Amino acid sequence: MLTEIPTVNITSEPIELCKLLKIANMVSGGGEAKIVISEGYVFLNGEVEFQKRKKVYNQDTVEFNGEIIQVLLVKTSDTKNEKSQTTNKSQNVKRDKSNNQNLKSSEISFEEKPIDNPAKKSKRKPISF
Repeated sequence: MLTEIPTVNITSEPIELCKLLKIANMVSGGGEAKIVISEGYVFLNGEVEFQKRKKVYNQDTVEFNGEIIQVLLVKTSDTKNEKSQTTNKSQNVKRDKSNNQNLKSSEISFEEKPIDNPAKKSKRKPISF
């Protein structure tokens, strides 16, 4: 009998085994994921896995509690656009920093604020023992 294995799509690899169990909703949280892995209830590619942060890659299969999932790496064009946007932002920040270094001291202004007496600010009564 041939059955189709459910897949979990990831956008970057590797992914840690405990995080994968959380993403696939096989456990309710990260603490539970770490416990079931350390106690030997999780199989990675047909072998018992005890490493909580074991790196899982494309086409790996994970089995826990009678459920089997397969990891698939999905490359999207959105991630490429996000990377190019972040590099553009970092370049803009570098440009802004270089522009600030070229300012003359006469162009920089500071506001003078009066210094308040910190003892007058507090309206609480002193604590006595």
